[in-house]
Amino acid sequence: MNSLRRMGPLLLVGTILGGMPVAAAYAQDAAPAASAPAAAALPGSGVVRTIAVAGSQRLEPDTVRSYIKLKPGDPYTRETLDQALKDLYATELFADVQIRDDHGALTIQVRENPVINRIVLEGNKRLKEEKIRPEIRLAPRQIFTRSKARADVARIIELYRRQGRFAATVEPKMVQLDQNRVDIVFEINEGAKSKVRQINIIGNQHFSAGELEGEMATKASRFWRIFSSNDSYDPDRLAYDQQKLRQFYLTQGYADFRVISAVAELTPDKRDFIITYVIEEGDRYKFGDIDAESEIRDIKPDTLKALIRIRKGDWYNAKTVEDTVDAITETTGLLGFTPDVRPDFVRDKDKLTMSVTFKVNDAPRVYVEDIAINGNTHTKDKVVRREFRLSEGDAFNSFRVKRSRDRIQSLGYFQEKLEIEQKPGSAPDRVVLEANVEEKSTGELQVSAGFSSLEKFIVDLSIRERNFMGKGQEVRAGVNYSTYSKSIELGFTEPYLMDKNIALGFDVFRRDYNSFNYYGNDRRTTYEQTTTGFQVRAGVPLTEYVSLALRYGLSFDDVSLDKNTFYTVNDQGELVCDPLLAGRYLCDALGKRTTSSVGYSLVFDNLNNRVRPSRGQRVVFSQDVAGLGGSVRYVRSRIDADKYWNVGSGFIFSLGLEGGAILPLQSSPGPGVDAVRLTDRFFLGEPQMRGFAIRGIGPRVLRIPYDADGKPITDRDRMYDDALGGRYYYMSRAELEIPLGSGAREMGLRPSIFLDVGSVFGVKKPEPTATFEKDDDGKLQPETRPVRDTSGNPLYLIPEGEPNAGTYTTCREGQKNDAGICVGSAPNNAATNSYGPWDEKFLGDTWKPRVSVGFGVNWNSPFGPFRIDIAKALVKRDGDDTKLITFNVGTQF
Repeated sequence: MNSLRRMGPLLLVGTILGGMPVAAAYAQDAAPAASAPAAAALPGSGVVRTIAVAGSQRLEPDTVRSYIKLKPGDPYTRETLDQALKDLYATELFADVQIRDDHGALTIQVRENPVINRIVLEGNKRLKEEKIRPEIRLAPRQIFTRSKARADVARIIELYRRQGRFAATVEPKMVQLDQNRVDIVFEINEGAKSKVRQINIIGNQHFSAGELEGEMATKASRFWRIFSSNDSYDPDRLAYDQQKLRQFYLTQGYADFRVISAVAELTPDKRDFIITYVIEEGDRYKFGDIDAESEIRDIKPDTLKALIRIRKGDWYNAKTVEDTVDAITETTGLLGFTPDVRPDFVRDKDKLTMSVTFKVNDAPRVYVEDIAINGNTHTKDKVVRREFRLSEGDAFNSFRVKRSRDRIQSLGYFQEKLEIEQKPGSAPDRVVLEANVEEKSTGELQVSAGFSSLEKFIVDLSIRERNFMGKGQEVRAGVNYSTYSKSIELGFTEPYLMDKNIALGFDVFRRDYNSFNYYGNDRRTTYEQTTTGFQVRAGVPLTEYVSLALRYGLSFDDVSLDKNTFYTVNDQGELVCDPLLAGRYLCDALGKRTTSSVGYSLVFDNLNNRVRPSRGQRVVFSQDVAGLGGSVRYVRSRIDADKYWNVGSGFIFSLGLEGGAILPLQSSPGPGVDAVRLTDRFFLGEPQMRGFAIRGIGPRVLRIPYDADGKPITDRDRMYDDALGGRYYYMSRAELEIPLGSGAREMGLRPSIFLDVGSVFGVKKPEPTATFEKDDDGKLQPETRPVRDTSGNPLYLIPEGEPNAGTYTTCREGQKNDAGICVGSAPNNAATNSYGPWDEKFLGDTWKPRVSVGFGVNWNSPFGPFRIDIAKALVKRDGDDTKLITFNVGTQF
């Protein structure tokens, strides 16, 4: 009996790719083949009488016979049997196949490929399993094949090459189990990261190599780039850098620029790369004639020319041409057209000019056939779909597609740089819009911390879910705790009430505020304010960019002072607030009040991203009227405007301006008392004005104590500092966000420099309650006539007793004994308050600006978003309280 055999590899414990052991020798006359060993010597021709199958376990014999073209009764030759072996191996179901020939009785002896039990990864430290496993096509309960194993190895190696690890190797191994099962083990040697040792640029004449390297994403490896991945070699980045070089030269007027070659060579030690670019700069061009033509009847060329910011004689800049095309497309899209804007270039190589004619044609109407949303596992489809400015059946409009992308990004639910893909529909005039989103965390746990000389340590804890249950609803709760305040707030917002474009929300809050100041290290509480209330909010869009928000709020306030510290008994025997102890402005603020207010906000917003804008503006004008019931009456008006520019190369510049005024609708309760109560006024400082402490700007009463020698204290920490706030305020901000390398971007670092300008002012000056002056020896003496200090401010308090005793006691008549000592006859010893003589000044009530400058860093740290600012107050006024460093930290989930 003769046999024909093509040996497949025996499945033993050992390597299965490269250097693979084989259990039997091939026939001497065999020729190598890619899929199986060569055939042994064959008998002559014959006729197939029977075909038997032996060795099959999972496959039926008829299934095995179906893979070959021979049937009983067919003639066979050496070539037909050889083809049968090839056909069986091509199925990749068999590890070994033999065909035995007994005078036409053929027996196919097979050994099936094993079934995979599990896939094991070993040695991967830089790449997590969740990154590698999606690339592996082999899977448990599948039939093992060598080709799939080779492909998986290639894909894993490619993953490591994208990470810059070109020395990575993957060795697949197999562990034989019973029942023809195997474990596949991929042993990974990650190797060192391949760096870019050097970048050479040949052919540059007008720009230095350093300038050109600055335009590229790839950087040469240096010790200071330890946090950057831009110095690792990436072939995709090499192609990207060629485009970056071309873009740079095209913006500088070099319209003929080209990259002749870009070669990456591995160093002899096989560790790093040397990249060499050969470029040809060409001539530099200026813009020639600029014109516009319109094939759309309702759009005149003069209208288009008004959108063109290019001027003849300017250096040629491809970016300005692209921006002009976008501006024309956007403007005509707003008018309902679907334009095809094409710049027509005419190059004059003798005069080195580039003339451009912007031709606007009305493109054939294309309609939206379908809108597909992919990748939203948590967010419901309708939450994304309702942000589209197009619906199925609408005429396609590129501007509306762009606007839809901006609105979806502004939700803050998905990754940045979202794009809506346009795919062909079922007909030439049909298009499918596909939004491939990648969800990110929408829950926020925010922890704010601060420190100032007045309030000391402050902690603010809040939790917010901006996409509750995937419905786009916002739920939030906040708790504030510090040595000066405690509060709890709950809120809920439904952005689309009953699937209509109407927002509805409410807030419930309780705030306990204890204002205090310090004398040295001793804390001195001034007033306590308790506020309990709620607010109901609603919002409706008026146009695509303009919306109206309405609100109603009801709150109950109780402002009180410590009676043991600030109260005395008057001539009628009543326990009352003593202006000599508390200050006139505090005594006038005491009591319980109810505020019932209604308000509105008119909002213009065309930001491209509300979470992290880089283009557009937002303007909010708000007014609130208190007096619909309650005991407080005023009109408060505010305006807040911000504008953002993407100034290129990743830089984002922004300007902000805000201001407010509050006007009373009731008369002043008394002389020297402002009609707008203390708790309703505007305050300014941290965090709005960096470089200043909380409430560190604006009108205030500063009480300066005198020492035992009758000299005023100069240490600010030993003065009593009470902020009064103001009726008016303004503030402006200029900030430039500075891009860093990709490594810093991966870490979430976003530094910026800023300039803040602002002021709060406009409060009625308190009237003096008593006065004192100094005698010829510089000692403090009581006086009955008004005097002023060296700054022209009235002095408010008069010490009693010996001028140089160091401590003075204020008592009312009838509260002293025969020796003139205060006996504390008032309830709770209210009258036995001892204090030194004061120079009490009213400061800071001026519209003149305060100015601060500084830099800050946003960092998406492993424990949450972190912001730190370092600011220096360049311009301040008497009484202002400055602060150098502030920070904020939180986390997301």
